[in-house]
Amino acid sequence: MSDAQKVTPEAPQRSQAQLHADIEKTRADLRATLDAIEFKLNLPKQARHAAHRVAGRVRRFRAQNPVGFAVGVAAAVVAVGGAAFLGFRSAAKK
Repeated sequence: MSDAQKVTPEAPQRSQAQLHADIEKTRADLRATLDAIEFKLNLPKQARHAAHRVAGRVRRFRAQNPVGFAVGVAAAVVAVGGAAFLGFRSAAKK
């Protein structure tokens, strides 16, 4: 087949505005991908994000159920106090 007989399909013609829109979309996609990679590799940022999520859940629970929140806090204080007491008692016996 000679060069004259080869048929190459022509690319569809797009306006300059369409090209710019495609470039901006590609940039936004790349930015989102890089942000996702950075978040996945940044453990301190993940820990802060998790802490904010937990704090939000605690605030919502406290607002919706103040009695349950008070009982939970009291139970946590008793558990920590009991663990400290048993730890000190065990250390004093040695």
